[in-house]
Amino acid sequence: MRLSVLLSLPLCLPVCLALIACDASAAPVPVKKFDVVNTYPHDPNAFTQGLVSIGGVLYEGTGRNGESQLRKVDLATGKVQQSKPLAMQHFGEGITVLNNKVYQLTWQTHVVFVYELQSFQQVQSFYLSGEGWGITNDGKNLIVSDGTSNLRFFDPVTLKETSRVSVSEDGKPLDRLNELEYINGEVWAN
Repeated sequence: MRLSVLLSLPLCLPVCLALIACDASAAPVPVKKFDVVNTYPHDPNAFTQGLVSIGGVLYEGTGRNGESQLRKVDLATGKVQQSKPLAMQHFGEGITVLNNKVYQLTWQTHVVFVYELQSFQQVQSFYLSGEGWGITNDGKNLIVSDGTSNLRFFDPVTLKETSRVSVSEDGKPLDRLNELEYINGEVWAN
């Protein structure tokens, strides 16, 4: 099994890394390029931890204890249209949207909140062993990072871990994978 991960380094220099489950003979790390095509207004006080764009609407997860929220933001104006605060003890982290539900990680309180996309009504929560750093999905599975070199795959219905993949660069574990995105069959991490 071979997937690829994009790592965004300081100064926005993206580097594609190999995700190898059982194969230590990874090809050289290819470099990916990007272009900035537009900029949009955004609340400078929002400590953005997760961001998903659906049909011109941004869904944003913000962090900091006592300030963490799930937000729906108008892309053109940057104005918050809807928000759901997290309790004081939770530091919000990444978010992903799958099957009309928003999944929001917390950093150190081991909770993943599940909300209805339209109403932000919490419909479920589950315990996550390890810290919550980043979350995305491949259309079938939730993919979570926890500060280690592992990407963990969860069933979105049972919320049980189904598999994991260890990320390495040049044969060495690559820790601190954060803010995950799934793009064209690749997991991108910051």
